[in-house]
Amino acid sequence: MWIDTHCHTKYSYDNWLEPVDLIRRAKFLGIDAVCITEHYSYEASEPVEQVGRDEGLLVLRGVEIATDRGHLLAYGVQDDGWNKWGRDSYLPLDDVIERINLLGGICVPAHPYRAVGLASLLEGLLDVEGIAGVESHNGNNTDEDNDLAQRAAELMGLPTLGGSDCHKTAAVGRCVTEVSTVVTCMADFIAAVRRGQCSGHYFPGYLQAQQARASLAAA
Repeated sequence: MWIDTHCHTKYSYDNWLEPVDLIRRAKFLGIDAVCITEHYSYEASEPVEQVGRDEGLLVLRGVEIATDRGHLLAYGVQDDGWNKWGRDSYLPLDDVIERINLLGGICVPAHPYRAVGLASLLEGLLDVEGIAGVESHNGNNTDEDNDLAQRAAELMGLPTLGGSDCHKTAAVGRCVTEVSTVVTCMADFIAAVRRGQCSGHYFPGYLQAQQARASLAAA
């Protein structure tokens, strides 16, 4: 299965992407599921789940957490009770990982080698404990940043994930996670990551759509 495991919509409040546009674009590209990871809040993505049901695409939900040492993708929480700190940014990384793990979820550093402020771990990634995987392929990263994340995951012996980090329709699906088992819910997804049955990729369907669009424009 192909899953875009890092998606944002207008409910992240930093973009205007309508959930229905994201989901229809993912279906057009041949993506099997998306995971909505709105900034700061798991509960913010609740409306998108219904849109997915209406449109016939599996929608999973996580959250992107801003810590003092980089952004984390957290999967498996059930509400915003994970945030015991009462603020949105600069949460203590190690404590957040411990908290999510205690709640039965998993943490995956997002775009770890994107050198922008405190959004990324950079080489500090190699010292982090308690994570379940590494986002090796991020659609907003340079290829070089993604290569560094891929190599770090290999050094750490961790599985990799891929996500578009989309904030607009055209970005949906550039990077995805290939899961080698059937995923029907978040529990399935978490189990696959823990078993190492996933890997991050640039999505072939996205590249094909870009090439087809370029051919039409040149005709």
